[in-house]
Amino acid sequence: MSLIFETPTLLGQLHRQVEELQQIARHQFLNVPDELLLRQPAPGKWSVAQCLDHLNAYARFYVPAIENAIQGKLSGSLPPNPSPTFKSGWLGNYFTNMMLPKADGLPGMKMQAPKAYRPLADLDARKVVNEFIEWQEKINVLLDRAKLVNLQQIKISTTLGSWLKFSLGDTFRFVIAHEQRHMAQALRAKS
Repeated sequence: MSLIFETPTLLGQLHRQVEELQQIARHQFLNVPDELLLRQPAPGKWSVAQCLDHLNAYARFYVPAIENAIQGKLSGSLPPNPSPTFKSGWLGNYFTNMMLPKADGLPGMKMQAPKAYRPLADLDARKVVNEFIEWQEKINVLLDRAKLVNLQQIKISTTLGSWLKFSLGDTFRFVIAHEQRHMAQALRAKS
């Protein structure tokens, strides 16, 4: 099922979600002892730092891809063509909904992280938290720049391969839903 959004409303909603993620990281993790951030709640369960390291690994892929795609559109020979509405693709919407945590913060669907995106066991917790906050700041800048382009027309490859691409709007929605999923996991790990 596809959804249709007013573009400014969608970008505003995504901005607020990123701000919330950033605030959680600042208030819940920034001034917490490293031991607490590195403690795994149970064998095989990720610590706060591992959850954020996982998200940082995805941000290292998606943020530059989004940035390059937006910049390419803005510096192209044709003027940018923003649209007042954005229609989510059925696949982008499916992946986004699959990532979103349920109302109780638990994952809607359990899944295994790809090997390349599994967190390290030995982490510098402070560095991981700061990197996460920096990625959120960059995502917010990109959300601002996205107001100048058509969220439907720009396609972004996924971490699954260049054969699977989402529109820019669905990429933002998916990445932020993924962050919400693992932020909920990080908060559970801290408890």
